[in-house]
Amino acid sequence: MGSPGWSRGVRLGAPGSRTTRLELFYDLVFVFAFFNVTALTSQVPTASNLLRCLLVLGLLWWCWTGFAGLGNAVRADQGLLPMVGFATVAVTFLLALSMPGAFVDVPGGLNGPLVFASCYFLVRASQVAVLGLVARGDPTRWPQWSRLALLPVGATALLVVSALLPRRVAEDGTATALQLTLWTLALLLEYVAGVRLGGAYWAVVSAGHWAERHALMVLIALGESIIALGIGPKSVTGLPLTWPVVIAAMLGITVASVLWWAYFDTLALGLEQALHRSRDPVSRARLARDVYTYLHLPIVAGVIFFALGLKDLLAEVADPATPYWGVPLGGYWVLVLYGGVGLYLLSLVACGLRAVRVLRWPPVLAVLALGAFAPVGAQVPEVGALALLALVCVALVVVETRGQGRRRHRVRQLALEEQEAAEAEQSRWRHEHL
Repeated sequence: MGSPGWSRGVRLGAPGSRTTRLELFYDLVFVFAFFNVTALTSQVPTASNLLRCLLVLGLLWWCWTGFAGLGNAVRADQGLLPMVGFATVAVTFLLALSMPGAFVDVPGGLNGPLVFASCYFLVRASQVAVLGLVARGDPTRWPQWSRLALLPVGATALLVVSALLPRRVAEDGTATALQLTLWTLALLLEYVAGVRLGGAYWAVVSAGHWAERHALMVLIALGESIIALGIGPKSVTGLPLTWPVVIAAMLGITVASVLWWAYFDTLALGLEQALHRSRDPVSRARLARDVYTYLHLPIVAGVIFFALGLKDLLAEVADPATPYWGVPLGGYWVLVLYGGVGLYLLSLVACGLRAVRVLRWPPVLAVLALGAFAPVGAQVPEVGALALLALVCVALVVVETRGQGRRRHRVRQLALEEQEAAEAEQSRWRHEHL
């Protein structure tokens, strides 16, 4: 990597690097992809479709975390990488377009499952190829990379076999089980084998970049919940603005704000500081893998389920043909709505326990309260179910914020001092060179 040719093509990352604007551009396509993944279960709310949603989300997350790892190892906005990135983003967008038909081929167009499998392979192959350029010539990393490069091939092969199942897969229970099994094996191959083979290969060059990339993805997912609240499959445009609609909108924004606070107020700062303090490369890589690659997936999944539960809610409440406060949610949608928030909170607890060795009891108690209120939420109208959820979330924020005390002040003060030091150094450099 020291030759002029290599440096013009691929430039290595640095310990102090942060997220680039180009990486934020790449994330725009994932905004659409995460919003589109709920189409797998929103139209036909069944357990098998919910599992399909989870499987697609898992593979989509693996594609995104490949982008995050790539941007950590090399400078994504330098040399040849922007051209590679633009091409990969185009394929990722096509991957997102194919997600509603990722399991069943719809007559009259391209084979949806094969399109999904092909796009997945192209996205993963481009990421692995760039990492291969970095590893080329290294006698230790090159053999490990060669084994890692086989994983997208194996996962794609399983997806292709699933795509070639007969069309009766939509009705035949045995074929459906086989299809879901093949997808699960593809997911496990990437997650389990990839981590085991890449344990000594992969390293976190910039802890700040790694933490920031994942925090921004949580922020994007929270933005999806706000979009879902206002624009579901049934647009609220043209429907009357009534008091139930106003109250439901405010309750939805309240829950989304609480979810932001639960992650960004203190926890996100503490996780990044723990990653910075981990000096040993192997320990840092394991911490980054456990807290971010693994535990941030259920965080994002929880927000997406919450967004899925909000879809159509405002439109149904505003519809004159429905009861004034909405129809009862029912067991399935309460599971999605309350369960999404519960999954989000439990994942935050697991992150804190793994990174800073602190068990946060208020989120655990909030999840237990949601479980207790779920039967009631399934029977009451939609606005009432959302009000119960908001009540639990607000109580969580009040109790946890008041209980953190000095720990919260210490974490936030340390983050502020780091920010001020970085700003001072940047100002000094600009004064000298610009």
